[in-house]
Amino acid sequence: QVQLVESGGGLVQAGGSLRLSCAASGRTFSRYAMGWFLHAPGKEREFVASINWNIGSTYYADSVKGRFTIGRDNAKSAVYLQMNSLKPEDTAVYYCAVRTRPFAGAVASDTAREYDYWGRGTQVTVSS
Repeated sequence: QVQLVESGGGLVQAGGSLRLSCAASGRTFSRYAMGWFLHAPGKEREFVASINWNIGSTYYADSVKGRFTIGRDNAKSAVYLQMNSLKPEDTAVYYCAVRTRPFAGAVASDTAREYDYWGRGTQVTVSS
């Protein structure tokens, strides 16, 4: 089994920054892509960002472009999400996910069902 554990969430004022991290453990697995998704109360789960683990290409939701950055922390074998210029509407539980199957193309998917394992989430609250 593969376990993903998110960390770094918390309470921050609008305009502030947070850095989320997601570490993987468990059985040996191939990592082809990782993604971040959010789930706000009363809304559907939404895509935030993804990264092709092998070549590093990234993809972002329009709502976070220019504010959020997804990247690999090779030393920790983790993925991070640097969130700057946070807004109250960014408030949500943030989940990381990993795809352990190969895929075509350079850009990792923005669709939740394309990912195989999920973390339990970390709460991000942005106050106005």
